[in-house]
Amino acid sequence: MKGLRWRQVCAVAILPGTVAVIVPAVILCSRPTVSPLSLPLRLGLGVIGAALIVLGLALMVQTIRLFSSLGEGTLAPWDPTQKLVVRGVYRFVRNPMISGVLSILLGEAALFASPALLWWFVAAAAVNIVYIPLSEERGLERRFGDDYLAYKRNVPRWIPRLKPWIPPRDDTREER
Repeated sequence: MKGLRWRQVCAVAILPGTVAVIVPAVILCSRPTVSPLSLPLRLGLGVIGAALIVLGLALMVQTIRLFSSLGEGTLAPWDPTQKLVVRGVYRFVRNPMISGVLSILLGEAALFASPALLWWFVAAAAVNIVYIPLSEERGLERRFGDDYLAYKRNVPRWIPRLKPWIPPRDDTREER
């Protein structure tokens, strides 16, 4: 388990850490702006931004825990899960990790009232909108076969279901 934790830390630092921390920090340092927005509007955006960041972090923590404990792998494409994870937030939406990262990016754009960070959010979203169906989902179909195809048919990619999907062979109904 200790080795898996280290692999998780490395994967998080390299992927969402770069996208949600390093790149935004570079953008903010290279493009300092004085917001023309009024103080009440900046404060409102700050509250919304902070809430989005907290939501994104909560999604990321939950998905990382599920990948580690149930999937026996990491979020990294070079060290993927060994088992299909269909628990917790994954019963509502297929890509909660990306939703978490995008929530953080949008939150940062709002918190700092930064148009440059808003453009970074748009770019990150566009990359994932293309990458996930063309690459990631095809790989999951090859690795997990019919189980993933059933999951894909029942759980939406981006917009969460209102009720959790319970796989037909699942006896753990307490996680609703």
